Amino acid sequence: MTTSSPVWGILGTGGIAAAMTRDLQLDGHAVAAVGSRTPEAAARFAAAHGLPRSHGSYEELVADPDIDVIYVATPHPQHAPNALLALAAGKHVLVEKPFTMNQREAQQIADAAQAGGLVALEAMWTRWLPHMDRLQEIISDGTLGELRSVVAHHAQLTNPDPAGRMLDPALGGGALLDLGIYPVSFAWDVLGAPSEVLALSTPTATGVDRQTSILLGYDSGAQAALTTELDAAGDNSATIVGTDARVELDATFFAPTSFRVVDPKGHVIETYESRIDGRGMQYQARAIERLIAAGGAEDVRLPLPQSVAIMGTLDTIRERIGLVYE
Repeated sequence: MTTSSPVWGILGTGGIAAAMTRDLQLDGHAVAAVGSRTPEAAARFAAAHGLPRSHGSYEELVADPDIDVIYVATPHPQHAPNALLALAAGKHVLVEKPFTMNQREAQQIADAAQAGGLVALEAMWTRWLPHMDRLQEIISDGTLGELRSVVAHHAQLTNPDPAGRMLDPALGGGALLDLGIYPVSFAWDVLGAPSEVLALSTPTATGVDRQTSILLGYDSGAQAALTTELDAAGDNSATIVGTDARVELDATFFAPTSFRVVDPKGHVIETYESRIDGRGMQYQARAIERLIAAGGAEDVRLPLPQSVAIMGTLDTIRERIGLVYE
């Protein structure tokens, strides 16, 4: 392992892998290799992004001695086995969300990282975006007063192909794990761990959830109302309501966006506008590189135990709506 800036390897060649690679390169991070299930796919990705090496298997990628950290960008059911493969090879891992398919798998990754003295981080990129930094400052300084509610919506018009990733149970399809993870994680970020979980869902013909509504209750008396759907486009905004003020986050709340802080009389007391380069995925890369440099400390914005616990909340939601994966 190197002692200078970590060198990245990309595990997977889909759209999210391409987006992350572009932001890594734009932000000056070293990306040296990609791994795919076939040499042809890896070679195409490497050529498209100017990477010096491509590997025709994930095993070859994690065995590359020049790689320090692996970005896991495969479909949901492969997150845990791919992350564990990289950790076993002594590589740090940044694992796409949802972190895993369930809490048991998430704990396996956490245990393996701890045993190996390595960093594992969920790629919930929203947590490190500049607008979220400012939002946390506003909450911490008491501007909003006592927090009463979080309302967040994530709905997209996705590929209707029954054999596509979004509708395929074998690929962890459905709205909840792919889209609903964003409002659920957002509620965790603002209000912490829920004490009660309620949910209502409508399935697709393939058996995954088409549309799911979630109500989270908290010991403080606060509530979170969250919705997600995969066959209709929503505004994807969010609101945090406190006794002294509220925050209105514009679309898309989990990507670089703008927001307003509004007092009870409707007066805007602060406006925030995001101005960043790229898509914004580079901030999570900076976060894991800081953790690596610090020798494996937990990130205050998303500690690994919280990623494990969030998967537990998703497990409970799936129990409530009867969504079962093999």
